[in-house]
Amino acid sequence: MTRSEVDPTRALRGLASGDPSVRLRAALAVGTTPDPAFVDPLVARCGTEPDFSVREMLTWALTRHPPEATVPRLVAALGSTRAQARSQALHTLSKIGDRRAWPAITRALLTDPDDEVARSAWRAAVALVPDDAESGLAEVLATQLGRGDRATWLSLSRALSALGEVVPPVLQAAGAHPDPRVRAHAVATQRLLRDPDAGFEFSLGEATRIVALGGTGGPG
Repeated sequence: MTRSEVDPTRALRGLASGDPSVRLRAALAVGTTPDPAFVDPLVARCGTEPDFSVREMLTWALTRHPPEATVPRLVAALGSTRAQARSQALHTLSKIGDRRAWPAITRALLTDPDDEVARSAWRAAVALVPDDAESGLAEVLATQLGRGDRATWLSLSRALSALGEVVPPVLQAAGAHPDPRVRAHAVATQRLLRDPDAGFEFSLGEATRIVALGGTGGPG
């Protein structure tokens, strides 16, 4: 397919179609033949698209465009009042991997009241964080221990695990937290760090048992 084969008007109309298969094909066409004129409509559609597969194709299409065109628009979307717009912008920034977006990953996003936004922020932060900011990021992420459901716990544990050697001290401190959910989550993450092959559910089960018995899951 060549650039001349993609009619911008038709492609943009396709992104707004009521048929998700049409929207998927339109996003594929736009990503196959990138054009700066498509960036704003792609970012806008990310904030409202209800179909997961189409959202993933929209993200892929954005990664096909130059970061100089996409990153500023995605950063602007992080200020949206729509949770999906914030979440999808974060997800796309993590896929682009341009560290110039790091300053936009704020504490407010890392602690966003919407779980999906927060989880996307954790993944983006880990992907974009400079080496000299990893310790501070770990400290912020540790404030979210015990939050949400099992899927949210797993997302946070994975993010913390990816930060490496700066994480054990903050987990050790969280292991003495008065909230048993925070303690259990901290201990499960510690165990996952020590034995990644154990799996999160096993680590969480062991952590819950340790906390119930009054332990902190420290070294040993």
